[in-house]
Amino acid sequence: MIVEENLVSMRYERQVFVSKDGYEVSISSDYWRMNKDQSFHLDSITALITQDLSRSFRQVLAFYGETCSAVYTASTVSRMKKYFEHSQGAEIFSAESFISYRNFLGKNNEWLLSPTRAFIRTWHTLGYPGVPSETLAMMEKWRLKGNEKGYAVQSMCPESGPFTDIEMDGIVSGVLECYASGRLELRDTCYAMVFAMTGRRPIQVVSLKLKDLMAINGNYYINFPRAKQKYSDWRTSFSKFEIVEDLWVLLQSQADSVKSSFEERIGKKLPNNLEGELPLFHTLYKFKASEDLESQLNGDFLHARVLEANETMRSVRNVVGVISERTGTVPNMNAYRFRYTLGTNLAREGRGEYIIAEALDHSDIQNAGVYVKNIPDIVKRIDKAVALQLAPFAQAFQGVIVRDEAKARRGEDRASRVCSAGGNVGTCGSYGFCGALAPIACYTCSHFQPWLDGPHELVLDDLLRERDNVRDTTGDLKIASVNDRLILAVSNVVTRCNAMKSEFVNA
Repeated sequence: MIVEENLVSMRYERQVFVSKDGYEVSISSDYWRMNKDQSFHLDSITALITQDLSRSFRQVLAFYGETCSAVYTASTVSRMKKYFEHSQGAEIFSAESFISYRNFLGKNNEWLLSPTRAFIRTWHTLGYPGVPSETLAMMEKWRLKGNEKGYAVQSMCPESGPFTDIEMDGIVSGVLECYASGRLELRDTCYAMVFAMTGRRPIQVVSLKLKDLMAINGNYYINFPRAKQKYSDWRTSFSKFEIVEDLWVLLQSQADSVKSSFEERIGKKLPNNLEGELPLFHTLYKFKASEDLESQLNGDFLHARVLEANETMRSVRNVVGVISERTGTVPNMNAYRFRYTLGTNLAREGRGEYIIAEALDHSDIQNAGVYVKNIPDIVKRIDKAVALQLAPFAQAFQGVIVRDEAKARRGEDRASRVCSAGGNVGTCGSYGFCGALAPIACYTCSHFQPWLDGPHELVLDDLLRERDNVRDTTGDLKIASVNDRLILAVSNVVTRCNAMKSEFVNA
C-alpha cells in the first residue's frame, strides 16, 4: 500500500523523474517514453486544459510513471484525454462535467471512470491544485459497473476468440512444417510455438533471458517474468511453466543463435556470467559497442519490443496460411487467442478457476471465471456427412492426388508405398526418414500422394468408427476429437477423388 504521508511529501514541481523501468523523463517534455514499448505525446492532451492544470497533471502523471507499470500509465493518459475532450466548454473536474461524462459513457462503458477516479484521487492526495473536494466526494459514492469480461471466449468468436482443436492442430503442424522447409526463420518459429504452447502474453515472452530456460530433474521449464502487476518492477516476479522437450530443443537452438550473434558483434567470446543475461529475443542493432555490455543487459534496452512479437505473428499467419473450418479463411493469429484457447481447454477438462488462473498467470481469479461459466462447446459431433461437408473449408490435406502409382514421385520405389488396413492408399514422395505412423500422419503431410483408386473411404470409415468408440468409452469428446483434422484431410481426399473420377467418366 502507498502511505498517504509519503504522497503528500511529493507536493512540489520536479523537472525530471525516472520511470518504473528505468527511463529518465523530462516532465516538461511533450514526449514521454516509459520503456522500450510504451511512449506517448502530451501536447494534444495539455492543449485541452489550462496551463495551471497542465502543470499539476504532469506532476501527478510523473508519480504514476514512477510507481505504476508503463502500460497502466499509458492507458491512464488515454482515458484522461477522453474525459478532457468530452468536457470542452465545461469546467474541468467539476461535478457537472463528470455527471455529463458518465451519462455519455453509458452503463456498459462507465467502468472507464474507475481509472479516471483513481487518477484524480491521487491528484487530490498528492496536494496539487485543480480537483475540488466536492467532486471527489461525489465520485467516491458512485458504484460503477465493471467492464464486460470474456466476450470473445463466451461467444467463441472465430476472429478473436479461442481456436478450435482443428485450427490449433493446423497452426502447430503448419508452423513446424514451414520451419522445416525453410519458409519460417528460427526466431519467428520460436515466437509462434511459445505463444501456442504456453499461452503467455507478448510482454512476458519478449522479456525472457537465456537463463529463464531451465532444466530441472529431467523436466523442462520456462521461468516467465510476470506481467500486469501494476506496482511490480520489470523482471522481479516470476512463474515457471513446464514445457515439452520439443519446444525446449527449439528454444535451445534460438539461445545458441543469440549467443553466436552477440559474440560476432563484440568480436570475442562472451563472459560466462553474461551468457544467461542475454535476451532470448533481442534487438542487437541497438547495441552500443562504445558502452559496457553488462550495463546494457541490465534493463530492457536490448530486448525485442512487444510490437515486433505482434507483427511476427501476423507474418507467421500469412506464411502458414492455415484455413479455419469455421470460416473457410485464414484466421487471425495473435498471442491472446492462444491464451483464450489454453483457458478454454482447461475449463473443458473440468479444471477450476484457481488452476486456470495459475495456468494463465493471473494474480487472482476474477478473470478466470469466464472460462468455467457456460463453457462453450468447441468440439461438435462429426459424422461422415459433416466431415465431407467441412473438408473443403479446412483444407487439411496438403498433398497431391495422383492417378496411379506410376505417376507418383518415387512411384518406382515399392518402399514408398503407404499402406492401410484396406490396402495401399498412396505414395510417400519424401526421400528423408520419417518416423510418423502411416497412414494416419500421411493425409496431412505435403509429401503424401494419394492414389485415385486407393481405399480412402475405408480409412475414413475406420477413423469415424474409432472416434465414436473413444467417445462412448471415455465420455470425453475432447479425447475423441484428437484426430478430427486428420478426418477432414481424409474426407477432402475422398471428395477430390470422387470429383476426379467423375471428370474422367465425362471426358
